[in-house]
Amino acid sequence: MAQHWLIKSEPSAYSWSDLVRDHKTAWTGVRNFQARNNLRAMKRGDLVLFYHSVKDPAVVGISKVEKEFYPDPTASEGDWSCVDLVPVKQLPSPVPLAEIKADPLLKEISLIRQSRLSVMPLTAHEYQRILKLGER
Repeated sequence: MAQHWLIKSEPSAYSWSDLVRDHKTAWTGVRNFQARNNLRAMKRGDLVLFYHSVKDPAVVGISKVEKEFYPDPTASEGDWSCVDLVPVKQLPSPVPLAEIKADPLLKEISLIRQSRLSVMPLTAHEYQRILKLGER
């Protein structure tokens, strides 16, 4: 059974449109142990919400894990991992952080409880709720 995830990226560093343009990317540069462990738990085919952070924070698209974790080639030291992601589709409407925070069905989401975490799991209900909010 597929798991669901959310990844965060500053659009000035790597945006949804960059992923669409590139057709695939290695999700490198994660240097937090919990986020690294989340990358290691991802399985091929898992669905991943793509979240733009910092400026106009919002969930903007859906990606998918194409390749499970392997050593991060950008790491000069330490035991860091990455996965390969491919775009699936852009949400019809971005789901802003303010809307996520205001939704009682999303009150326990890691995005709110652990705001600094860049790779986080979502429950199937959280994932579906965000998709529904993005359909308006």
